[in-house]
Amino acid sequence: MIEPEEARPAAGDAVPVPSPCVGHCRPDDAEVCLGCGRTIDEVAAWPKADAAERRAIRARAASRRAIRRDATRYEG
Repeated sequence: MIEPEEARPAAGDAVPVPSPCVGHCRPDDAEVCLGCGRTIDEVAAWPKADAAERRAIRARAASRRAIRRDATRYEG
């Protein structure tokens, strides 16, 4: 699912949290998007998530991308 790059504030939130979507939506075997690092459940939850949950989703996704990047960097 591709989300618009502009972020809408969740209800009651003053500052929008931008979607981590990079438009490369392709799940791996663990159902984690190879583009943004979110799980399928996180992608589905994003539209209704408040700002705190969106920040948490972004943090988890960033961590997954870093782990994937490091794993591929050290593969021989």
